[in-house]
Amino acid sequence: MVYKAIDYRVEADVAVVTLNRPDVMNALDTQMRAEVLDAVRHAPDEARALVLTGAGRAFCSGQDLGDRADVANIDIERTLRDEYEPMLMAIFECPIPTVAAVNGPAAGAGANLALAADVVIASEAAMFLQAFTRIGLIPDAGGTYWLPRQVGFARAMGAALFAEPVPARQAAEWGMIWEAVPEDGFEAHWRARAAQLAKGPTIAYARLKQAIRHSYANDLEAQLSLEASLQGDCGATRDFREGVVAFLEKRSPRFEGR
Repeated sequence: MVYKAIDYRVEADVAVVTLNRPDVMNALDTQMRAEVLDAVRHAPDEARALVLTGAGRAFCSGQDLGDRADVANIDIERTLRDEYEPMLMAIFECPIPTVAAVNGPAAGAGANLALAADVVIASEAAMFLQAFTRIGLIPDAGGTYWLPRQVGFARAMGAALFAEPVPARQAAEWGMIWEAVPEDGFEAHWRARAAQLAKGPTIAYARLKQAIRHSYANDLEAQLSLEASLQGDCGATRDFREGVVAFLEKRSPRFEGR
């Protein structure tokens, strides 16, 4: 696929997907959703970590309401099922670590696109806004899934009902995101974080993601059984052996993702 709405680059085992419609604050249209889906699906074939970020001053302003001639007659359910769901599930199920580097405002579906990543690192210039009730809608693109799990019922309900912006630092305090960092040096910071993940034990990362996500549905006995099975997979890898040898030799491990 030729990318027109995003920029896609792989550097030092890190795939960077940049939402690239800065003139509309990287609003999500049909083209962009298809391109993000394609890039996320291909990234594990050529990278060991994936970053989603935005061009210009915003991360993503959400659904592009100008994407259709007659906004009032958009088939929202079809759009969510056919375009948003595959994109979000590709991010959620991506076998390599995913990082949302939120460089600026993330609103509506844009906020929830960020929250689909494994780790969200935000510039202190960023904010997260569940803007949906402002136009008579409910949070979608996974918003009703992510928010209560990350911030609890009361904060999720308040953020959704009042549709008020949550600044990045407050989002970090709430547990909505991993960290908020100063705008100055933000890109260098997320690149360093992504590089750290790309050098890590990627098989263990994939199993870790699987274990944590299944924990919401499992009771303790089922989760302990799943942990044992997944840990068995990790214990059979070359990375585990390298990790033990490096520990005994008091050096940094050189993981290969095998």
